[in-house]
Amino acid sequence: MPSSTDLPLLCPVCSHPLDLLTAETGQGRLACPSGHSFDAARQGYFNLLVGKGTAFEADSAVMVQARADFLGNGHYGPLAHAVAAAVVPFLPADGAAVLDSGTGTGHYLRALLDTAAAEGRNVAALGLDISKFALRRAARLNPEAVNLVCDIWQPLPLADNAVDAVTVIFAPRNAAEFARVLRPSGRLVVVTPRAGHLASLAAVTGMLGIEEGKEARLAEAMGGHFDVESAADVDVPLALTRQAAVDLAFMGPAGHHLDRTALQDRLGSLPEPIISDAKFQLMAFRPRKHAAG
Repeated sequence: MPSSTDLPLLCPVCSHPLDLLTAETGQGRLACPSGHSFDAARQGYFNLLVGKGTAFEADSAVMVQARADFLGNGHYGPLAHAVAAAVVPFLPADGAAVLDSGTGTGHYLRALLDTAAAEGRNVAALGLDISKFALRRAARLNPEAVNLVCDIWQPLPLADNAVDAVTVIFAPRNAAEFARVLRPSGRLVVVTPRAGHLASLAAVTGMLGIEEGKEARLAEAMGGHFDVESAADVDVPLALTRQAAVDLAFMGPAGHHLDRTALQDRLGSLPEPIISDAKFQLMAFRPRKHAAG
């Protein structure tokens, strides 16, 4: 069960505090004083979707498998290190807490926690995602974190001023809720693809291209609650096998509408290695004082 039990979690039904309880069997349960409870799945995550759930399309098991294989082989290692380097220096030496919103398989959170541990920082961590298939893997990779299935467009299951950092890697951004749960000294770190991202691979696979001006639009969208502190480009040159290229094309949003067998056919005749360039924008935001509370 998670060791990050000091996070001030809130019940998605009544907003009262949630406590992490452990039965004699070792099975975990989140429970509030009003009697609402959420049992841990066998894989170690908790499902906090209530009511009608969500209309958001979660990543499928096949998409998650592709992502786990691709990231597990270290192809985006430089990006994971860049995220950790952007977050860890802002964390306090004691009592630090991090929210990884859209945690996926937990890959980037794992790099952050390892970096923090290497500096002697003990970090309470929360990973949120809409896909139960992703959370199964995240719970295995980050057993010390609390991993929750929830809809980020709903109120986040965290108290105000609960965390020192929020990370959002290729995931939706709920600026108002991020500002609410961040401490005034905290940081929001957002990673998005830049124009030209995987352009050569997209031309073959039918992946969606990235529009120009995304950085300016992101800053504008966050502007009611955050100010831009820094922006940096992270470029990762890739030399991939055909299988890794298929995984890369299928693991992201394109996986919702691309056929994996068709992808394999399209890439099957290309010589290895398949060359492409991943182009990312890493932006750090600080909460506006009037929005932090």
